[in-house]
Amino acid sequence: MNTGPASGREGASPAPSLRGYFGVGVEGISKPGNLGNLMRSAHAFGASFFFTIDDAVDMRAVELVDTSGGAAHMPFYRYRSVEDLRLPAGCALVGVELADGAVALPSFRHPLRAAYVLGPEKGALSPALTARCAHLARIPARFCVNVGVAGAIAIYDRMISLGRFAERPVRAG
Repeated sequence: MNTGPASGREGASPAPSLRGYFGVGVEGISKPGNLGNLMRSAHAFGASFFFTIDDAVDMRAVELVDTSGGAAHMPFYRYRSVEDLRLPAGCALVGVELADGAVALPSFRHPLRAAYVLGPEKGALSPALTARCAHLARIPARFCVNVGVAGAIAIYDRMISLGRFAERPVRAG
């Protein structure tokens, strides 16, 4: 008997019900593989929308990487500049950045309504975008990780902190 989703993959389960909503975005991304990876992770963890700012990516190449078809299952917005970025009312912009003053993810209190934005490959969030962020959060790593990996870590941290999970047991296992 198959207890998995319609895809036929046994053992797979949908993301847990989270409080609030979230979106994921990236500024200045240039590699379709990284964008596809990030979109797939956002879709898998239940993002409500996805956006890019000043991207330089051929979306046909992205579709080859994002085999979940994220752009077809959640609203996808392409903004030409930081000034063009529009978010829902009450949605806090959270920059995920390895920067001074950013709060380490394990200590970060995620807003109920948030849009997480990451910087480009081999770069950082622009000063204009950083200035628009209500919060800056960082992954407590010794150096930067791939943008797709960073996005998945931030989304997972949100799910763990806002999802409806039982407390972890005191003992291992």
